[in-house]
Amino acid sequence: MAVKLKSPAQIDAMREAGRVSALALRCVGEAVEPGITTRELDAIAERVIRAEGGIPAFKGYGGFPGSICASVNDQIVHGIPSKKVRLREGDIISIDTGAIVDGWVGDNAWTYPVGAVAPEVQRLLEVGERCMWEGLAQAVPKKRLGDIGHAVQSLAEAAGYGVVREYVGHGIGRDMHEEPNVPNFGRRRTGLKLLPGMVLAIEPMVNMGTRKTVQGSDGWEVRTRDGKPSVHFEKTVAVTEDGPVILTTEEGHERPV
Repeated sequence: MAVKLKSPAQIDAMREAGRVSALALRCVGEAVEPGITTRELDAIAERVIRAEGGIPAFKGYGGFPGSICASVNDQIVHGIPSKKVRLREGDIISIDTGAIVDGWVGDNAWTYPVGAVAPEVQRLLEVGERCMWEGLAQAVPKKRLGDIGHAVQSLAEAAGYGVVREYVGHGIGRDMHEEPNVPNFGRRRTGLKLLPGMVLAIEPMVNMGTRKTVQGSDGWEVRTRDGKPSVHFEKTVAVTEDGPVILTTEEGHERPV
């Protein structure tokens, strides 16, 4: 499948989906506290997205039952919201939200601490976020996919962490997942050349321990094999002649990295 380049007008149209997805993510993040269930967080996201004229992009996607992915502690991605999962002090939770507006998709994720977390977990959060920003900074014309992956991998591994291989970022537009895949590992100056008009969801998944993963029994959740925590940070970004333009912002306008 070919990469679908977007025109400046199409990139501009994607900003509204990005804004709604970013708003939903912030509202859910503000509600994260000890005692709340992941099902309650899911309801907040769906309410916000629909109130803004959007459609939850994840709900029903491939049969997924939630409006968010809610992944707690050693869950890496694709955690199903549940009334049985109640957050506790010291947990971390990765929230992934997606919104469809006028046929365009916005996708972003963030990992939040639940109250006070252990110092080693706080460090993981900080490094994981930095990995995302380093990856986003590579989203410029004439760079290559390997430059994005190398930026993420080198920072994470220098900190002693594992970078997930099996789950990667992706192109995005009218469809949630478009070409190309965007690995969070790689070598500089290798892979597909980045061109103006590419829109990518860059989403490092960084584990405190091993990079190895295990699929949950529900067919959705993915966990770290060693049971140690994992973080997930993501933004949708457009590759433009003027540099990376993040589309998942509440302001709905260009914000170069």
